[in-house]
Amino acid sequence: MMTTYKLNSKSKLWRFIPVLNASGHLQMAIDHWLFQQHQQGKHPSTLRFYLWESPTLSLGYHQKHWPEHWQQLIWQNQSLELVRRPTGGRAVLHQGDLTYAVITSQLPENPRIAYQTLCQFLIEAWRSLGLELHYGTTGRGYIHNPNCFATATAADLILSDGTKLIGSAQLRGNGVILQHGSIRLTPDAELFRQVFGVEMPAPILTSIASPKALIPTVIDALMMAAQECFGGEWVVEPLSDTELETIEREYSGNWNVN
Repeated sequence: MMTTYKLNSKSKLWRFIPVLNASGHLQMAIDHWLFQQHQQGKHPSTLRFYLWESPTLSLGYHQKHWPEHWQQLIWQNQSLELVRRPTGGRAVLHQGDLTYAVITSQLPENPRIAYQTLCQFLIEAWRSLGLELHYGTTGRGYIHNPNCFATATAADLILSDGTKLIGSAQLRGNGVILQHGSIRLTPDAELFRQVFGVEMPAPILTSIASPKALIPTVIDALMMAAQECFGGEWVVEPLSDTELETIEREYSGNWNVN
């Protein structure tokens, strides 16, 4: 069953949804459902992390052009899933990454300041892990490249050597922001080359944890930083079967690429 939250306009309640491994269509549907529920005052601010059950390309909501061969991509005998995000930006290859999503309100109206407010927990978490992140500096020429990770704009976070670690995108409406982003942990260089036709430096994260412990270590750091940066009262609550059934029934078909 669904939890009924007692919320008001000044509520500082946050829900943390533990990591979920699912299809791209369902992940996009969940993010959009949480966004709409928060808009309607039915759901608190939310932080969640998720994995993609198979390699997937997500396209920005308004992205109209992409290479034709993306429709027939095969990797390790699996077809790559192609989905559309509810947020803007360009294509992101989800493989070997961890995705975060924040849905909240009561943020500054200035988009740049709101973005930096949300990104602060990412910066603080990675600093606690021994890595400094910086904002990218690429100008708007990026819009002609279908690959999100080919450039690093002020909406992206890069390592000190210039390697792009996190690419994020937003959806805004009625004072609510959905910001989600891909954190590149162990991307496969050959698959990236097959999709985008270029080499892409992968982040070197072996100093943080062993490959098996990397995702839990990063999630723990991000969770602690989020609680510090956002404050408020936090509850840990996975998505219920009822919530997932509602989302799958009403939302999961909305993210097909036509």
